Amino acid sequence: MNMEKFEGYIFTALCSINFLVSCLLFSKITREQREPYMDELFHVPQAQKYCHGKFNEWDPMITTLPGLYLASVGVIKPVIWLADLTGKVVCSTAMLRFINLLFNCGILYLLYLIICKLHFKEKTKTASRRVLLALSLSMFPVLYFFNFLYYTDAGSTFFILFTYLMTLYGCHKASALLSVFAIFFRQTNIIWVAFCAGTVIANKMDETWRMEQSKKKDDKSPSQIPLSVSGVKRVMHFLLEFLITANHVKAVLLVTWPYVLVAVGFVTFVAFNDGIVVGDRTSHEACLNFPQLFYFFSFTLFFSAPTSLCYSRALRFLQTLKKQPFLYLFITGVCLLLVWKFTYVHKYLLADNRHFTFYVWNRIFQKHEAVRYALIPAYLFAAWNFMDTLKYRSLFWSLAFFLCLLAATVPQKLLEFRYFIVPYLLYRLHMPLPSLTRLGLEFLLYTAVNAATLHIFVYKTFQWPNNPAVQRFMW
Repeated sequence: MNMEKFEGYIFTALCSINFLVSCLLFSKITREQREPYMDELFHVPQAQKYCHGKFNEWDPMITTLPGLYLASVGVIKPVIWLADLTGKVVCSTAMLRFINLLFNCGILYLLYLIICKLHFKEKTKTASRRVLLALSLSMFPVLYFFNFLYYTDAGSTFFILFTYLMTLYGCHKASALLSVFAIFFRQTNIIWVAFCAGTVIANKMDETWRMEQSKKKDDKSPSQIPLSVSGVKRVMHFLLEFLITANHVKAVLLVTWPYVLVAVGFVTFVAFNDGIVVGDRTSHEACLNFPQLFYFFSFTLFFSAPTSLCYSRALRFLQTLKKQPFLYLFITGVCLLLVWKFTYVHKYLLADNRHFTFYVWNRIFQKHEAVRYALIPAYLFAAWNFMDTLKYRSLFWSLAFFLCLLAATVPQKLLEFRYFIVPYLLYRLHMPLPSLTRLGLEFLLYTAVNAATLHIFVYKTFQWPNNPAVQRFMW
């Protein structure tokens, strides 16, 4: 009990320090960039309309639902009333941006609670590791950067994490209600709502599998089944039998019906809206951009390197290549085909030199036509490393996660690192808890990247020809 209290005090102190440092950075960034920047040019005026009660006015260039603006008004209006604020400060760019700092505090606390729930078996030994992991992930560079601008990422991530936490605790009605807020921030969050429901179904499948195997006196969990034709057949047969058995379907629906209601509501919205996007649809057309999955694995390998990379894992990968050369040759062939036929390049990626992805694409992928194919071995290792770190998870959980990952990445034409935030956080949360040293290295990596990107944003400004406005580099 004393240890738990001590952990609580340490976590509270770190939360306070984190918020103080974020406030200082926020103050600096807001002084340097007082006016709305990039997508804020659409978000800030729309939120200000809502602040003034003009709920029937909508900017057709905005493609997300009004969750960010409604949440902002819900927080700001009581503050205005209590503090008797008037004038330009009311719903100013700075005040609206500050909402995301509050979301970041919530994200830190939610991450900590999820970590405690997922790693509860190790509770007595890992207090410092849990606290440090939560702090590191709340400072994940792509997410942390957008805490200082009026974007949807902080609020969207907050509500998805809150939804998942409620799912883990079995509060499915509360989870479904929170998922509606998440969808109001970003429509594609329906995928992660489906993941929450999928984890519940995966648990039911695990229970059924264990019961059936105990009758056959086979103690193998589904994750221990070898990757072979017979192993795949065995799992597929189980899945089919599970889905057509009335008792199993009934048991699943009794638990997941709140998510089903959300899904029905979302399908109804898509039918009436004639699509998932509101506003400008021309720049958000879905396609089968399979290399997005490869970009995500590479992105994940880079940011998780301190906690996922090690000599023994690299050695195991080489041994796996030696044991199953034909399988990996086949996978390489499939990857070559996917890169050749399914690589899409969004017009924004090539046109806007304010984003880091512009330079990634220009200085790596456009160096030579062969580069995109030459990177396939790296993609293979990144994908293998990703799956190897999650091998302790249930096979059915992994299937649910991978299907949702496919749905979240592949249809996106634009290479945008912000789309990787939620799947990356879920991946890191479900990895086994690394050592304190590795977590410390991860924290230092995130701190260094944050320092570099914020420094570049504030100090490395430039101007376009024939345009006097100051431009800044960002994620």
